[in-house]
Amino acid sequence: MEKREFFKQPLHVFLLAVLCCTLWGSAAPFIKWGYKLFNIEGVPSILMFAGIRFTLAGFLVILFASFLQKKVLVAKKENIQGICTLALFQTAGQYFFYYIGLSHTSGVNGSIISGTSAFISLLVASLIFHYEKITARKALGCFIGFLGILFMNVSGASVSFSFVGEGFVLMSQFCGSISAAFIKKFTQNQNAVLLSGYQFSLGGILLAITGYLMGGHITFGFNLGLLVLIHLALVSAIAYTIWGLLLSVNPVSKIGVYMCVTPIIGVILSSVVLHESNQAFQLSSLIALLLVSLSVFLVNKETQTD
Repeated sequence: MEKREFFKQPLHVFLLAVLCCTLWGSAAPFIKWGYKLFNIEGVPSILMFAGIRFTLAGFLVILFASFLQKKVLVAKKENIQGICTLALFQTAGQYFFYYIGLSHTSGVNGSIISGTSAFISLLVASLIFHYEKITARKALGCFIGFLGILFMNVSGASVSFSFVGEGFVLMSQFCGSISAAFIKKFTQNQNAVLLSGYQFSLGGILLAITGYLMGGHITFGFNLGLLVLIHLALVSAIAYTIWGLLLSVNPVSKIGVYMCVTPIIGVILSSVVLHESNQAFQLSSLIALLLVSLSVFLVNKETQTD
C-alpha cells in the first residue's frame, strides 16, 4: 500500500514521469552518437548494435522487476505467445526501422517524429483494433501532429523527405503503435513487466543474429562507446519499469500527457550531443516541435473526459 501511494503522489508522478520521458528523449541523439563512437556503418552493424542494446535491456528489466517483487520473474507457457508477438512488433520490427531510419536523418528530425507515437497509437487503436473512439479533440490532435511533420520537411527542418530516413522512423512508430495495442490485449491477465523484459531480450537477439548473419561487426572496448550502449539499455529498462509502475496506479491520461516532454528533450540533446543546434533552433524546427507536442497533449488530455 505504501508503494502504491508513493507512485500516486503528484510530485512523485511529475518527477518520475519527466525522468522517463527525458530518458526516452535521449535515445535518438545517443543512438546516433553510438554510431560515431563505434564507427558503425551499414545496416548489418546497425542491427547488431540495436540487438545488443535490447538484449541487455531485457535482462535489466527482469533484474529490476525481480528485485522489486522479491522473486525471480520466470516466463511460463501462457506467456510465450505474448512474448513472441511483442518481440516481433515492439523490438525487432520497431527498432529495425528506427535504427536504420536514424542513420539516414538527423537527431532533431528523429526526435520530432518519435514524438508522434501518441497519436499514431490512437489511430491504430481506434481504426485497426477498435479499442477506443476518435473524438473531435483527438482528431484535431492527430491533424496537428501530422501538420508538424509536414511543416518540418517542407519548411526547411530537413532538405527533403527521405523514405529510408524519416519514412523508416515513421514506420517504426507505426510498429510501436501496433505493439501498444497488443500490450493492452496481453496484459489483461499477464504481467506487463515480465512480457516486456523477455520480449526485449528475444527481439534483441533476433536483431543481433540478423545483423551478424548479414556480416555485421562491432568492436567493443572499455571506452565512451560502451557507456553510451549501457545508457541506451538503461533507457529502456529504467524508463519502462518506472512508467509501468506509474500506469498501474494512475489514469493513463495523467501519465501519458508527459510524453510531450520526450521530443523536446530529444531536440535539445541533439543540439548538444550531435552539434545540431543550427537545425534544432531553426524557426521551422521549433514550430514543428511545438505542433507535435501540442498534438500529444490534445490526444492524451481528451482521455480525462472520455
